[in-house]
Amino acid sequence: MDLAAKIRTLPASAGVYLYKNAEGEVIYVGKAKNLRSRVASYFHEGRWEDSKTGTLVREAVDVDYIVVANNKEALALENNLIKQRKPRFNILLRDDKTYPYVKLTLAERWPRVYVTRRLRKDGSEYYGPYFPANLAYRIVDLIHRNFLIPSCKVDLTRYHPRPCLQYYIKRCLGPCVENLTTSEIYQEAVRDVKLFLEGRPTDLSRSLRQRMEQAAAAEEFERAARYRDLISTVEQLQERQRIAAAEGDDADVFGYHYENGMLAVNLFHMRAGKMVDRREFFWEDLPEFAVPELQPEPIDNRRDVASNVSTVAPVVTPEFNPGEFFSALLKQLYIGQPYVPRNLYVPVDFEDREALEDLLSEQEADKSVRPTRVHILVPQRGDKRSLIDLAGNNAKQSYDQRFRVLKPNARKIQEELQEALSLPELPKRIECFDISHIQGAETVASMVVWEDGKMKKSDYRKFIIRTVEGVDDFASMREVVARRYKRVQEEKRIDDKKSMPSLVLIDGGLGQLHAAAAALDSLEIINQPLAAIAKREEILYVYGQEKDPIALDHHSPVLHLIQLIRDEAHRFAVTFHRKRRQMRDRSTELLEIPGVGASTTRRLLEHFGSVQAVKHADASALSAVVTRSQAEAIQNHFRK
Repeated sequence: MDLAAKIRTLPASAGVYLYKNAEGEVIYVGKAKNLRSRVASYFHEGRWEDSKTGTLVREAVDVDYIVVANNKEALALENNLIKQRKPRFNILLRDDKTYPYVKLTLAERWPRVYVTRRLRKDGSEYYGPYFPANLAYRIVDLIHRNFLIPSCKVDLTRYHPRPCLQYYIKRCLGPCVENLTTSEIYQEAVRDVKLFLEGRPTDLSRSLRQRMEQAAAAEEFERAARYRDLISTVEQLQERQRIAAAEGDDADVFGYHYENGMLAVNLFHMRAGKMVDRREFFWEDLPEFAVPELQPEPIDNRRDVASNVSTVAPVVTPEFNPGEFFSALLKQLYIGQPYVPRNLYVPVDFEDREALEDLLSEQEADKSVRPTRVHILVPQRGDKRSLIDLAGNNAKQSYDQRFRVLKPNARKIQEELQEALSLPELPKRIECFDISHIQGAETVASMVVWEDGKMKKSDYRKFIIRTVEGVDDFASMREVVARRYKRVQEEKRIDDKKSMPSLVLIDGGLGQLHAAAAALDSLEIINQPLAAIAKREEILYVYGQEKDPIALDHHSPVLHLIQLIRDEAHRFAVTFHRKRRQMRDRSTELLEIPGVGASTTRRLLEHFGSVQAVKHADASALSAVVTRSQAEAIQNHFRK
């Protein structure tokens, strides 16, 4: 059955349609209240004149469809299929920055808390998102200090000989060592953390107060004092939340700037009436196809009297349909997410706005915590419109920073790096390692250092691999990382100012990453941020999140910084390897001299620089490096 005949058999009901090309690949996903009418509209006379529509129609050779009960189900299904199939003609959400959540691993025997940006169906509970991003880290730190639930990566399926530092500084109950805690005590702490993260401070305070009174009655005064301090902390946080809730509603505000086929979008996160974070999105390869389902309402270029703010209509070019774009963006941002703010302010109207409002409101109503009605608003004047204009102006600045190749601010790059790799603090020092050899010969390693925005050459280090035979990059990486941070631990005992870097970066893939992690684990160094960058794909693997590699945009300043550090480590390693190889090649004649071995040859070449210089050196110069008998043997050899 050809495509035209198949379209005539489509049902006249709500659903989702999928256009396919000759290879059977899905190239576009759309939804419709009337499938037959909507799909047939692509082939109406005049639509072929639109080059974008013509491109889709020429490539499409088949169409599949899924019938649903109503338009809201179609919205949700369309969003899921777009995320799964990533069709070329759909607008896809691509973003280097994601929401931070707090993850409570309830599926484990000893649950732990982490900051994560990936939501998985793994039996864990996720709480968030949190704005700004460091709020999630502050909450996890509060949980460590008050509830003693850890975030470590120690294997808790077995017991260990002794606990780590976190136990001794009273930030962990010590489930890794037998008899330090009990299952009942640990599960009690987990229940408290769950109440705290779910925003139920009243229930938590009541439970803590009961336990405090029981401990006091049993004359366990230290335990009662700990419960008392916990109650104080919870009540202080509860008071702050009451004040914030009285200041205003939660809202997300969108603005955009489109020019020369490239698009920048800014999203302001307003929480309790205050702007707490800003998010940026960029597209430089918008899909060739965009069906204009509903043109946005025209906005007059005028000065609003109430807000005294100039309101300028966004430029809408034939190549870009802002209504369709924001319809796709909002679906991908909010459908299926744990939290949606009460108000969403967008610069243009779109056809699915009311249906999406209903769907998101039902999604919020299904949650037990604070169900609200979600409103998607298109303000035309007043304070809300001025917020959209502000977001639009910031989008213009973001566009210039991204696409006009302005030099980015160093602090901003550090913040984006922290966001991208989920680092617990702003990265101040990065140490990067690389291995260099030829078929396992003269294997060496390098460590380069980036600190406070520039390369710190005085801290560079070279390593000769000692324990590895043949080609084994993983073992070589394990050796060099272990040697480096064992030295750091020894220096720290002498000088407290010595510390681990903000990030250990490995030049390589998963194998090298896990080798470095094994080295750190052997030194009992935990919670050290560790990442690797693969050479060909330029994909980042963060230790602990290997199943979710990070593919940064090739224009991203963060990727450029990581590439700079990686390339410098590679250059330093290759230079050292070449020098070692040259010394090896030049040392052949010296090794023929009786009484001159490999270490003596190395000292001579390092001191004189070449065999020719050794040949012309007199006895006194040679004696400064070797013994008198060796100096005489060298002179006799070259005299012959």
